[in-house]
Amino acid sequence: MRSRTISYLKWGNILVLALVFAISINIFLVQPYIVSGSSMEPTLAGEDFLETDKVGDRILVFKSAYILGNVPEYGEMVIIDSRVDHTRTIKDQLLDSPILSFFSNSRNKGNIWIKRVIGEAGDTIEFKDGSIYRNGDILMEDYIKEEMLVENEKFVIPKEHVFVMGDNRNNSSDSREIGPVPIENVVGKVILRFYPFERIGIL
Repeated sequence: MRSRTISYLKWGNILVLALVFAISINIFLVQPYIVSGSSMEPTLAGEDFLETDKVGDRILVFKSAYILGNVPEYGEMVIIDSRVDHTRTIKDQLLDSPILSFFSNSRNKGNIWIKRVIGEAGDTIEFKDGSIYRNGDILMEDYIKEEMLVENEKFVIPKEHVFVMGDNRNNSSDSREIGPVPIENVVGKVILRFYPFERIGIL
């Protein structure tokens, strides 16, 4: 009986260590996400709660992409915390993990978005006549869904911020609404779509 108890304890310790290891990877290295909504079409398909047969793309996000001075670059797809006035803490990082958020009965309140980086610190982004100009040069973007309908407007991107937009410009909440996003609110870089299987590929 004692031998069996010791064996159970050993297996229990192994399972706990495995869980801690999995959570650590999930928090600090890579994390899967399910795309929701249509803001990144046609690049990424999102779940639609009104169309239950529509499957959202499953993506993998590298969460340590922007540490040690690295910053998001033009064209990269990123996961952001859209609460631009909220200072992210280690608690936010922990609750980003679906494992910990499940056990804590906590879910993000729609503040985690996937977008594309359009502007970096110091850039001037201008919307004019349905086109985007970055520092006076028109952007040629082959990934957007359709011609953009937008009022003429101009943004100057402050230090340590990025300007992000969805590829479905006419159906996207992004920096046009919330303003430039602090780099500390960039949760990670989208690196891979792993489902549906026929659309697997590096992004």
